[in-house]
Amino acid sequence: MITSLDSSVIDANSEAMGIGVPVLMTNAGKAVASVLSERFPGKRIAFVCGGGNNGGDGIAAAKVMGPEDVSVYLLRPRGTIRSDFIKGMLSELMCQIKDFSKFDEKGCDVIIDCALGTGMSGEVRSPYDVFIKTANAFKGNVVSVDVPSGLGTSLPLRPDMTITFHDVKEGMNPENSGEIIVKDIGIPKEAYDNVGPGDMLRYPIPKDDSHKGSNGRLLIIGGGPYYGAPAMSALAAMRVGTDIVRLAVPKNCSSVIASFSPVLMISELSGDSLRREHLEHLLDLSLKHEAVLIGPGLGVSGDTADAVREFVRKCGVPAVIDADGLTALGKDFVSNGRTILTPHIREFEKLGGDPHKADDSIGMLAEKMDSVILLKGKTDLISDGERIRRNITGSPGMTGAGTGDVLAGIVAGLLSKGMTCFDAAALGAFISGRAGEHAFEERSYGMTATDVIETIPKVLKEYLR
Repeated sequence: MITSLDSSVIDANSEAMGIGVPVLMTNAGKAVASVLSERFPGKRIAFVCGGGNNGGDGIAAAKVMGPEDVSVYLLRPRGTIRSDFIKGMLSELMCQIKDFSKFDEKGCDVIIDCALGTGMSGEVRSPYDVFIKTANAFKGNVVSVDVPSGLGTSLPLRPDMTITFHDVKEGMNPENSGEIIVKDIGIPKEAYDNVGPGDMLRYPIPKDDSHKGSNGRLLIIGGGPYYGAPAMSALAAMRVGTDIVRLAVPKNCSSVIASFSPVLMISELSGDSLRREHLEHLLDLSLKHEAVLIGPGLGVSGDTADAVREFVRKCGVPAVIDADGLTALGKDFVSNGRTILTPHIREFEKLGGDPHKADDSIGMLAEKMDSVILLKGKTDLISDGERIRRNITGSPGMTGAGTGDVLAGIVAGLLSKGMTCFDAAALGAFISGRAGEHAFEERSYGMTATDVIETIPKVLKEYLR
């Protein structure tokens, strides 16, 4: 079962692979026509079409059926249809085309609902409400295409059958959708297995009335033996659109980290490493943020590892655990269900994963640890124990020090902006890899992790509409 957003993401990823809306719509039309011809031979069929892609599916189906058997009723004027492809199909129809205001139920045996698809939001408005009431009162058969119009609203259409594509859509069941028939319309497997440009539709676009802090507040706990790692994570998080990033770092490196950028906020911890005596303060501080990243530059001393384990166990907000934070966990770690682990292959093995069978073991390890795992590599693997997705963006120049810290900052930033753990990990891997590709184009093998940070906004500008 997939959400309406998943459906849009898959369509966009298919289009990026060269399988565009015209191809998918044509295939959808053929699939619908085949079912109707088989189930309702000799029946008079009326397609009721909205102005969007759902209406286009109906027009595509009417185009391949005999013109003497079908008629098309438009819920919106032809001039409001934006798609040139749909307008072109409409002009090629040989059947009757009428405005829905002229609909006569005596002239048909079957109504095909192609009014509102997965992209609708809010309550049903005119003229769609009139159509739904008409269809619900119809004495013949009613078939919905992809989803029943108005599904999830106070005025849903109740069809006898729904012909849906690729997978059942969220909220559909036999009670509200009738008999559900799932048809393959040629969506490439890679469009949903691989993270792609379509996944940028998941990015939380700031609202017009946003204020400081409403688009993510992230706490990063790191530093001590090393200071570059937490600084790069913080800058990456800010470049991906996080409003506020606060670093909780030991006193010995706080001034150096603060010098990286005037926008970084520093909470200084006593001493030269993370210790258990800092935990109460850090746990209180975490509650003022939407997400936490722990690990970059912490080191692996015994007291620090103990502090990491206890903080993660008690932390009440979603967390990303990276680098030295992963080393502290051990194979018996189980999260609170809102945790992302970002290991490379050696860290993955230390956590209990099989480096030689990563595709098989990542799901089992994610389920065991109740965490999302983002396994970094030439092809990144992302799993929550139920699903596995792959990210193939990236460049040969991303083997240098710090690129993992950049990825962790991007993922944590997205998590602080309200994304789920799985989606933040998947989209973060895509953005990081694509930024690395841009950096490689500019710097070749001379690129550094800071070059990746500086090209993150280029990725956002490239894909966000």
